[in-house]
Amino acid sequence: MKTLLLTLGLSLVAALPAQDPLGLISEKLDLIGTWYVKALVDTKVMPVEQRPKKVSPQTITALEGGDLVITFTIMKKGQCHKMNVLLEKTEEPGKYRAFNGTNLVQGEELPVKDHYAFIMEGQHRGRPFHMGNLIGRNLDVNFEALEEFKKFVQRKGFLQENIFIPAQTGK
Repeated sequence: MKTLLLTLGLSLVAALPAQDPLGLISEKLDLIGTWYVKALVDTKVMPVEQRPKKVSPQTITALEGGDLVITFTIMKKGQCHKMNVLLEKTEEPGKYRAFNGTNLVQGEELPVKDHYAFIMEGQHRGRPFHMGNLIGRNLDVNFEALEEFKKFVQRKGFLQENIFIPAQTGK
């Protein structure tokens, strides 16, 4: 469940434009607002029963000092639970730490308007994990963005067959 929380919660975190590797998120990109998870990937094949079947929209808010907060909803035991994840700005531009510094998140703006790809790495229950995701500003399926995401995850060492697309829920 915590791995799922990490997948969903960190999907909006840091976005670092590929053309400006020293840019800061809050200064260069407009990430404030609602975002939708379009696709997810893991370094190992996630069993179908553990894959999130549905994901909620996520809201990102900037805090003073450059930190970010991501708010989203998860289903747990048939009930909705609102979650907030704090992303702490690091000294390295475009990178954030989450969950008491145990996880690192960084991202890349894709050539397709209003789409970003992210990688997250860290520890969960003493085991390393490495995940990626694609987010977009609207619910529309964008096949061009999905193709760019496939290229991105391949460059990062993921297998394309490990990509899956969850359904979107309402708020």
